[in-house]
Amino acid sequence: MNSQNAWIITGPTSGIGRRTALELAAYGTVVLVGRDPAKLAVVEQQIEARGGQAVPVVADFSDVGSVRRAAGEIVALGLQIAGVLNNAGIFPLESRTTRQGWDLTYATNHLGPFAFTEALVPHLPDGANVVFVCSAVEDPERRPAVMAGFRGARFVSVEASVRGEWKPGGSTRPGLDAYATSKQGNLATVLAFARETPRLRFNAVEPGFSPGSGLSRDAGPLLVFLSKYVLSPLAPMIKYWSTPKRAARVIAEVLTADSDASGVYYDERGKPMLGSAQVRDPGFSERVVAETRAFLATVPAAP
Repeated sequence: MNSQNAWIITGPTSGIGRRTALELAAYGTVVLVGRDPAKLAVVEQQIEARGGQAVPVVADFSDVGSVRRAAGEIVALGLQIAGVLNNAGIFPLESRTTRQGWDLTYATNHLGPFAFTEALVPHLPDGANVVFVCSAVEDPERRPAVMAGFRGARFVSVEASVRGEWKPGGSTRPGLDAYATSKQGNLATVLAFARETPRLRFNAVEPGFSPGSGLSRDAGPLLVFLSKYVLSPLAPMIKYWSTPKRAARVIAEVLTADSDASGVYYDERGKPMLGSAQVRDPGFSERVVAETRAFLATVPAAP
């Protein structure tokens, strides 16, 4: 792999994202995109201590204007971008809103990465790989997810999702519906973009349930402790589970693979898998993309 290549990763300061950023440092310059400058600096230092190169770029993925500015900063760097990893994501258990009044989870997990990718696509060289970290909780037939309280994605429309409104019959915790629907949006984006833009590669990874990833930080201190120190060591022995280290390795392999594969959804072991019946319908994924574009077109350009 050309050491001059650059790899963009969002959400690189903790959990799977931090591990993946460190993995990618072996393949070239790593562009670290996140909202906390101090935490970005720590990962930058860790990469440089290993002899790698990193460039921090600040962006808040709940804010479309911030995301678009960050994409512009990256383009201005003039790097040879080989791949983009949309990893940034949140999972609050209850409903929260952005300063614009949008559902925080849907904005951060779907709208932000979508706008970021759209801003970068015209500047990516042929063959570049764009990977989204997705989640099988979008599938109502995924039994482990159902046992955990999920009821699959509850998509009504993009505008309804922005308002935090979900199809009836969902989870007792609105945060679960928001998360599942936002991750379905990621997968729909991958599948539709792969068909739209064959000069690039668009793929998705389900990293497996990683109790040590720290994704759900508001689950309570006891559960967070148990997840990190009790459940995480057991993860490699349980189907559909993983660890941040193993997930990072799989994600990095998919992102840097010398392959023409596009529109593929990989599981926690790097094997192709299927999303929900709904998201596999091309008409549905194209609708999600069209509605997302229409909504983002109403968001004023960054000053």
